[in-house]
Amino acid sequence: MTLYFGKRRFADGATAPTTVIGAGSVVDGDLRGAGSFAVAGEVHGDGELGGFLSLAPGAVWRGRVHAAAALVAGRIEGSLRVDGKLELLVSAVIHGSVSAERIAIARGAVVDGEVSVRGDIVEFEEKRGA
Repeated sequence: MTLYFGKRRFADGATAPTTVIGAGSVVDGDLRGAGSFAVAGEVHGDGELGGFLSLAPGAVWRGRVHAAAALVAGRIEGSLRVDGKLELLVSAVIHGSVSAERIAIARGAVVDGEVSVRGDIVEFEEKRGA
């Protein structure tokens, strides 16, 4: 399954089904799963995600999140730990600590907290729109 927001694709080549939390939906509780998660609504709880996390513009996650890789265009209020690559789009706002192997961050994205990167940090100008 391939998901889109704007012109960006998510979860290409995912080996497990993608869990979708649609706009207007609110999940109150912890999430755990091996596959990818596409969030356009709200999550109030912690997440232990074995796959890719995509947090759409306008989406909100309140809690601690651990994912294999992530693309964030929404808001996180809590900590975010990513085993691989993290991409923060211009609309991303994170209030809390961030840890990742590699980070690509668009000019205009906000991280209000401690950032820990084990590899490369790349800054880019978002040209496709968030």
